[in-house]
Amino acid sequence: MAKSLRSKWRRKMRAEKRKKNAPKELARLKQALSLDVKGEVAMSDMQEIATVVPADKIKNTDVEMAEKEPEDGKMEMDSKRNKKTLLDENGQYPVWMSQRQAKKFKTKRMSKKGAQGKKKKKGIAW
Repeated sequence: MAKSLRSKWRRKMRAEKRKKNAPKELARLKQALSLDVKGEVAMSDMQEIATVVPADKIKNTDVEMAEKEPEDGKMEMDSKRNKKTLLDENGQYPVWMSQRQAKKFKTKRMSKKGAQGKKKKKGIAW
């Protein structure tokens, strides 16, 4: 940070705020880690609300899922797209592509198409 008066004042006030809030923050962390009695009570309340599943059971289901035949990692798409031009069967660009990017692709495509049929003129074109 800079050494201006305002930044020094802000730094000082943030330090005082940290001192003031440190005990509350520590209590909150202990409760989250369930190191005190209140945390254990909260865990028993949690068991009533939600179903608690042991970790080894979850690991077993993960292993079973991995053993199954892996599917193609591809998403199912409704339309066929040309991978090079990104155009679909109707000549439309994807929704996520911006207009500027689509225009750039189009000019690139047209310049290639036009360059095949025409010869370039020599000299300067005004």
